[in-house]
Amino acid sequence: MADPKLRLRVDFGGRCSVGIGKIELLENIERTGSLSSAARRMHMSYRRAWLLLAELNSSFDQPVADTATGGSGGGGSSLTPLGVQLVAGYRGLESALPPLAERFLGDVGKRVGAAAKPRLRPPPKPRRARPG
Repeated sequence: MADPKLRLRVDFGGRCSVGIGKIELLENIERTGSLSSAARRMHMSYRRAWLLLAELNSSFDQPVADTATGGSGGGGSSLTPLGVQLVAGYRGLESALPPLAERFLGDVGKRVGAAAKPRLRPPPKPRRARPG
């Protein structure tokens, strides 16, 4: 039996999409207090992390994270209350979905691998018209 695994992405009216990557970025910002450290933990370039965070911050009516530029005083990043709410809401939804997937797709999952895999044949090559 193949247990259904879910990959969750939430689209907010076409203006913003939030999936596991952005949520993990926010969680790592909260853990490390730094966007660059969060990016390193995720094996992501700083630029990519910065672009994802900028997209999130501009998508909502308030930023999801605050950032301070580095330098002699040091920089740092932290989640805003909206960012904390976004992460908690996403994780809550994520944990509520597996029982629903099992309820609606569990019987289908039991059928995965139950029969021999069909062999797919490549499509036939088109025949050329013979000159006549």
